[in-house]
Amino acid sequence: MAFHPIAADDDDGAVGVARKYAWIVFALTFGLLISDYMSRQVLNAVFPLLKSEWSLSDGQLGLLSGIVALMVGLLTIPLSLMADRFGRVKSLAFMALLWSLATLGCSLAQDYPQMFIARFMVGVGEAAYGSVGIAVVISVFPKHMRATLASAFMAGGMFGSVLGMALGGAIAAKLGWRWSFAGMALFGLLLAVLYPIIVKEARIAPKRVAGKTAAAVKHPLRTLFSSRSVIATYIGSGLQLFVGGTVIVWMPSYLNRYYDMGTDKAGGMAAIIVLCSGAGMILCGMLSDRLCRPSPERKVALAIAYCLGSCVLLSLAFALPAGPAQLALICLGMLVAAGTTGPAGAMVANLTHYSVHGTAFATLTLANNMLGLAPGPFITGRVSDLIGLHGAFQLVPLVSVAAAGVFFYAMCHYHKDIARLNGEPVNDTPDLTPCEVKS
Repeated sequence: MAFHPIAADDDDGAVGVARKYAWIVFALTFGLLISDYMSRQVLNAVFPLLKSEWSLSDGQLGLLSGIVALMVGLLTIPLSLMADRFGRVKSLAFMALLWSLATLGCSLAQDYPQMFIARFMVGVGEAAYGSVGIAVVISVFPKHMRATLASAFMAGGMFGSVLGMALGGAIAAKLGWRWSFAGMALFGLLLAVLYPIIVKEARIAPKRVAGKTAAAVKHPLRTLFSSRSVIATYIGSGLQLFVGGTVIVWMPSYLNRYYDMGTDKAGGMAAIIVLCSGAGMILCGMLSDRLCRPSPERKVALAIAYCLGSCVLLSLAFALPAGPAQLALICLGMLVAAGTTGPAGAMVANLTHYSVHGTAFATLTLANNMLGLAPGPFITGRVSDLIGLHGAFQLVPLVSVAAAGVFFYAMCHYHKDIARLNGEPVNDTPDLTPCEVKS
């Protein structure tokens, strides 16, 4: 049987994990991420039915969706910190059980207040799953696969969103909206029960021995913000997702206004673009690991290339008139736009102590939301009110240039920050070529 040598970030020790078992852990954790987003996004598919049955306003419907995102934003870091402290496997199983039961509660809700409470609990359950889940996944695979794993795992959110809306709508059309929620809940409950039975903390936690890094890192929590590289990575990742998140949110409206597509066709085309973005996450992450295995520091340079590549492709796309050529370039641009997800995840894992990886990814998630996914659609909407959506879309790709600049700053300090984390002597004297990427 093949084994992955799982080394600590600091190479203090290693544990042998069977390759088959590692992929089972990934599949179950990925499956729960799919369930997470299916439970979150199924609501969007049944908006019209809820609005009609309970005579709800658009504001009330929006609040049902927004309360989940609010809870995720508020609770991601504290719950991730608790999971790092008390055990990631049992924490993930509890999270999944909570959001699945809450989703089942949505199917039983008799009025708006009950639905609001159920959605509130969905948000509490899902708050830290993404950050803790990826920390579990990277713990059972070699370091050189981190970009691939981070990108593939985070792409699960996009695939789960598409599945949740598509399956939710199909189930609602045949059985009613309550069964849409019930179906998502049953899927999550099944995985929540299986997860702690199959995934064991003792089998995935590396057995580390005392070493130079153990002595060097006396306060692991401080590594979340102790280096210029990791702070720049948080910021660069968030800025780049400003672009991808904005295009995804506003693309149905763009297709409706400039292509005269109905909501069904616009939604279908937008879904294809979302899938391109998800596929790009995985492909770009795999490319990063393959090209950068001899020198992991090169992932920073590749992240810069993804930023600039998406800027060029999307700028060209929105310089063209509506038509097949524009749509093709948008798909290509979105294929590259989310490519920084894998390298950024790998960089955060390499620059922080293994014992706080759940909290580190929670911090990255917070930056992605606060700098990119949250302000992007809002700012673009305000700009659209002034110059039109097409004009706003012509400006959005320029944010990728700022993201590339921040990643370049990270590259200037990455090698020394890694050495400092590993307890190696570091020459802080400025180099003549400070941004040279060393192998």
